[in-house]
Amino acid sequence: MPRVRKGAARRQAKRRLFKAVKGHRGSAGRTYRLAKEALVRAQVNARVSRRRRKRDFRGLWITRLSAACRARGIRYSRLINGLKKANITLNRKMLSEIAIADAAGFDAIVEQAKAVLG
Repeated sequence: MPRVRKGAARRQAKRRLFKAVKGHRGSAGRTYRLAKEALVRAQVNARVSRRRRKRDFRGLWITRLSAACRARGIRYSRLINGLKKANITLNRKMLSEIAIADAAGFDAIVEQAKAVLG
């Protein structure tokens, strides 16, 4: 039985790999061995960044809320504490959107939090 080599399959795998690393600079986009390493590294960073994005957005929402709270004479931490005591279960993303789009609605929420805190 003749020895079988991976002609078409290997070519397809290489084509797939080079398509994935298209745009990489230098040898990482042209040399097979370096392209393989670059792809692995890129995939690792992509996975890490997907987790990272969630953290970054939460920080952004908190920053926006903090600014909106300061404009209304209450600290962010006191607002969150008041909302928990008042059983208002809005997450930070929704609170941030309300603060941006509906100032009157956010004022009402802040007033409820302040009332519970006393």
